[in-house]
Amino acid sequence: MPSVPSDPLRVLVTGGGGFIGCHQVNRLLDDGHDVRVLDNFATGRRENLVDVLNNVELVEGDMQSYERVHNAVRGCEVVLHQAALPSVPRSVQDPLTSNATNVTGTLNVLLASRDEAVRRVVFGSSSSIYGANPELPKRENMVPLPISPYAVAKLAGEGYCRSFHEVFGLETVSLRYFNVFGPRQDPLSQYAAVIPNFTTALLEGKRPVVYGDGEQSRDFTYVENVVDGNVLAMSADGAAGKVFNVSAGARLSLNGLLDILRELTGSDAEAEYTETRPGEVRHSQADISLAEGELGYKPAVSVQEGLSRTVAWYRR
Repeated sequence: MPSVPSDPLRVLVTGGGGFIGCHQVNRLLDDGHDVRVLDNFATGRRENLVDVLNNVELVEGDMQSYERVHNAVRGCEVVLHQAALPSVPRSVQDPLTSNATNVTGTLNVLLASRDEAVRRVVFGSSSSIYGANPELPKRENMVPLPISPYAVAKLAGEGYCRSFHEVFGLETVSLRYFNVFGPRQDPLSQYAAVIPNFTTALLEGKRPVVYGDGEQSRDFTYVENVVDGNVLAMSADGAAGKVFNVSAGARLSLNGLLDILRELTGSDAEAEYTETRPGEVRHSQADISLAEGELGYKPAVSVQEGLSRTVAWYRR
């Protein structure tokens, strides 16, 4: 089974001020690595890094600037590329900006990593690339049928990772995240994800808004599991050039999610159902056997435990 590297590494986390990125930064510091963060704080938050600012090197800049990315990459052995403009609805509203950040930004990371002889780039991709393919569970060898511009951009990022591995010999690993949730996820954005939306509404005694009938299902994945997947992908032998699902490996309907959150929050607020949003898929669940076998990945935190921790954080 692949092991976590014991020797300290110089690691760049792009988007380190974001929801997933800041958890990644904390884990790397706990493991004794030397951490640099690149973020323009367009969607990331400075307060996510306030406790570690004295322990990381912060480079402020935009992913669309090759010069800025190049400066951030210089001297690093591993790049964990978490920076993105997230949200399917946001990409439907503004495909051009989504493409510029998520495709051009990723290309800049790969170019800079090639030019600076980085050993490995781990790319945070998305389950949204499976799109309209109805087969469950989702396996990495399935034909991707992305629906939203966000999904198209993430698939393009995977393609560039594969290309840079094949053409330039740069080690790249792409991880397809499935509906990540946990503490520090922003509930205030108009593009906020479903769990912070539901949780904050219930805690405030409001009716949570459900787009569709609530029977659509997702493979909700606690953020620590995703962080574990990235740490393993940094060093796993034989993983270069490949794509892996990283998730809990199970699915839960939005109505089922609401039932759990009502119990955890003590709220009896009923949902307000409205029209389905364009670009959304109906069901999502990952087969994680490839990541288990080749990365040594195992989701350590269950959905129930993750939701309990998340609700406790939002209460504070």
